[in-house]
Amino acid sequence: MRAHQTTSALTVLASAGMGDAPGGWFGTRLIHTDEFDLSLGAVIAACLLFLGCLVVSAVLRYLLRRYARKHENVNQSAVYTVGRLMHYLLLTLGVLLALNATGIPMARFTVFAGALGVGLGFGLQAIFNNFVCGLILLFDRSLKVGDFVELASGVHGVVRDIHIRATRVTTNDDLDILVPNSEFVNGRVVNWTVREGLRRLKVPFHVAYGSDKEQVKEAALDAARAVPHTYALEGPHAPQVWLAEFGDWALKFQLVVWLNADATRRPGSAKAAYNWALHSALQAHGIRIPLPQYDVRMRDPQIATATDNSPH
Repeated sequence: MRAHQTTSALTVLASAGMGDAPGGWFGTRLIHTDEFDLSLGAVIAACLLFLGCLVVSAVLRYLLRRYARKHENVNQSAVYTVGRLMHYLLLTLGVLLALNATGIPMARFTVFAGALGVGLGFGLQAIFNNFVCGLILLFDRSLKVGDFVELASGVHGVVRDIHIRATRVTTNDDLDILVPNSEFVNGRVVNWTVREGLRRLKVPFHVAYGSDKEQVKEAALDAARAVPHTYALEGPHAPQVWLAEFGDWALKFQLVVWLNADATRRPGSAKAAYNWALHSALQAHGIRIPLPQYDVRMRDPQIATATDNSPH
């Protein structure tokens, strides 16, 4: 009898010890309903599955970037697009796997989907709009990473990243600007490098009336030859000098040049270089750059009074 009591006590203590072991914590119920049970182990498994998808996404994107760096002939924008889409797909897969691990029935998300729809109609509408616009930018080939763009808001620079909410644009001053994706889809965008080719630049300048037009042309062509941004000096892309307009106080010319690929991404710097060269060339040829002049005629006060008082 005494031995039986001792054995029962040891069994109870062993059972209590197993319940307190770290492995028993995974079975701890966090939520218990008639339809499903949510345990601590299920939550940990869901988190591990989601983190695993994130790690796989990071590794695959790193391998894609490494492959693109080793093979320069690969389309960099295509590699970036594949990496972003793969990241979104793995995130979606991670969420689905995490929900499946917790055992939460999908019918429970009908209420959540309704609340999400109401949220999209109000506060989340702008975020959802930017997300959809970001997907459009990834699939649309009119804008890609590495393009030099100019927006209607005045922002111009190189597209570096296309994220869920915004696109990162790096200016020539090395400033990173986050532009909402919807601005690229709904607004006017000038893509200077949508086609890898040449771009024509028109640089206006004025000279005084009475200047020799042929001398002005020669000075402007000398300026074009002095700037390294000029693509070609002969042939169909050679610089040209246009007499654009007869102004009120000056002859208005335009130096028309074709820029090389490097200068296409820096239109402001290229125009400044041509203005500098034009000023130096005009000074070297002795051509005067006029200032606005207006003639003011003063009437005799007595004549003006007599004219105003005369009967009509």
